Amino acid sequence: MKKDRLYFLTFLSLLFVVYIIGYFSMNYLVDISTEQFLETQIESSKREAKEFSNMISSQITRGIPEEEVIKNIQKSIENTDNETGFICMFDWSGKEVCHPNIERIGKYATPEESFISTTNDNATSKDFYYYLKNKKEGGGIRTFNEKERSSEIIYVYPVKNTDWIIAAHANTNKIKEQINTLKRNFIIVYSITGALIVFLSLLMVRLVGSSYERKLELKNEKLSKEVLNLSKLNHDLVSYKNKVNATGGQNKASDKNKNKQRILTYSKNELVPLLVEQIAYIYTENTVTYIISIDGKKSHSNNSLDEIYTSLDDTFFFRANRQYILSINAIHKILRYGNNQLKIEVLPKTEMDILISKNKASEFKGWLNT
Repeated sequence: MKKDRLYFLTFLSLLFVVYIIGYFSMNYLVDISTEQFLETQIESSKREAKEFSNMISSQITRGIPEEEVIKNIQKSIENTDNETGFICMFDWSGKEVCHPNIERIGKYATPEESFISTTNDNATSKDFYYYLKNKKEGGGIRTFNEKERSSEIIYVYPVKNTDWIIAAHANTNKIKEQINTLKRNFIIVYSITGALIVFLSLLMVRLVGSSYERKLELKNEKLSKEVLNLSKLNHDLVSYKNKVNATGGQNKASDKNKNKQRILTYSKNELVPLLVEQIAYIYTENTVTYIISIDGKKSHSNNSLDEIYTSLDDTFFFRANRQYILSINAIHKILRYGNNQLKIEVLPKTEMDILISKNKASEFKGWLNT
């Protein structure tokens, strides 16, 4: 139950992070896409205005009467599709000469009738987008007073050899609708994609987590067994100490009467006989054999570790490794170390770790169980 709650909270956290990051990235992508769309719209309007201007100028140059040119232009643009923009023509006084809406012909395109004006061909898609979002001046765009107007002049181009001007209009309402549609599509796609990413991420986390949990459970089970084994081993240590102490140091067999009761040691230049039961442990270092007594005193012997061990009662002493002989009374605690090795803590403490190898560990366990 706790795991399900954890996964649920993980799902909510991932969802929150993905959508917070996605909100900013989506706005950035929408802005980039919108600017590209508007850039295409502006360039298309400019190209169309220049083509119309060149075509009209060419007709005037060939001597075609102005009335006929106006009639031809009006016929070509009348009732055309003005979904996002259209072309119209007015003279220098602002009077509409040609317009897709015939009701506009003869009327004047005064500054109050349009939001947008461009100068020196410097209006950009960023300027246009800024205007559409904020209805404020920016870059090459100048705003006007008629806020309900649906189309705005975004580019003007004069016709050579005439007093006419070609104006490219942009249908701002339609463009804003297209931008809003673009935003909605982005939101829908990102919402579905984000939820799918979070769901698949959670699924992968759960699969990986389950695999890891199984491995962890196996490790915990193995560790529990090792803890139990160590607990049993330390229990055997206490039991063996009690058993040895209860026998009062009596030998297990008659041949043990040959074991030494004392060992001759040297402390500085003094010869000191040391009772075997006073020995905590014996070790060798740099070919010198040292003997540590229960009270922590240190002395040394001229005999090797092998020679000393053969004279000791193995009821009380155990050869831990090539460097140490341990007394049962000095062993304080048994710990696991490395790959199935044992680490022995003794009192008094030693500077070096006393390790019993994997092969020697079973012999040590058997010694404690005797």
